[in-house]
Amino acid sequence: MDDQLAKYRNLVTLPDGTRALMRPLVAGDREGLVSLFAHATREDRRYLRDDVTDQELVASWAENLDYGNVFPLVAVVNDRLVGDATLHFREGARRHQGEVRIFLAQEVRRRGLGTQMLRALIDLARNRGLHQLVAQIVTDQGPVIKAFEELGFEQKCTLPDYFMLPDGSTRDVTLMILQLVQYRGEF
Repeated sequence: MDDQLAKYRNLVTLPDGTRALMRPLVAGDREGLVSLFAHATREDRRYLRDDVTDQELVASWAENLDYGNVFPLVAVVNDRLVGDATLHFREGARRHQGEVRIFLAQEVRRRGLGTQMLRALIDLARNRGLHQLVAQIVTDQGPVIKAFEELGFEQKCTLPDYFMLPDGSTRDVTLMILQLVQYRGEF
């Protein structure tokens, strides 16, 4: 299955005519990935799980690829990485679930690219046989929650004080789930 993931390619045209190639992150993308996250605003960085100002950490994501553990899908416009969406696979009792995360460069936000990238991850998750996709979104991020809902994710619960910002303050997190396999509940 990892070979199929490694060969994934999808060229999309956004409503404004911009063309973006979606493909897996490869080791040669090290500098492009570092550059993508280096341009994250202070506000963006508040809501990211990892310290993306640590260039070695970001570089390690490209250097230590394991598509069977995390599948990183990037969007490329004019030879520049402008988006990174990841599908995290789980093990054991949660092996039927995947978790999705996404980050986009400022200039491609609200242009449909994030939706295209998440749809690609949804399709890849279905092909991989996953039953559910999970997203954890800080409740302050209303437009992000709405975008996930438009793709079929449902708000399942709110986890109080689940996310800590760099300044030490906490925020609630909305747990969102997309059912890829529908259970009929027969007895």
